[in-house]
Amino acid sequence: QVQLVESGGGLVQPGGSLRLSCAASGSIFSILAMGWYRQAPGKQRELVARITTGGSTNYADSVKGRFTISRDNAENTVYLQMNSLKPEDTAVYYCNAEGLSTIATRGDYWGQGTQVTVSS
Repeated sequence: QVQLVESGGGLVQPGGSLRLSCAASGSIFSILAMGWYRQAPGKQRELVARITTGGSTNYADSVKGRFTISRDNAENTVYLQMNSLKPEDTAVYYCNAEGLSTIATRGDYWGQGTQVTVSS
């Protein structure tokens, strides 16, 4: 059974940094892309950053230059380094595995979410 487990959220002051991690486990053959989404109270879930197996990345305009996504393909793990955090970055951050293939299935999977709060 496939699971995505996130870690690294928490409370940080404005201007601070956090690093999120997400590890996918199970009988995984391949993952097309991994990414991070976030959802703030009263708002829709939005893409923060995404990285493909080949290393191509894309970012939301609001985080460009502050956040960096990286991936360890061998470990099926994705990271999100968040610097210069702002109060508007406060949200629940969700890990996503896109096009994840096992012996029997192919689909998208989500982690349980980790809270990031930026406040003084």
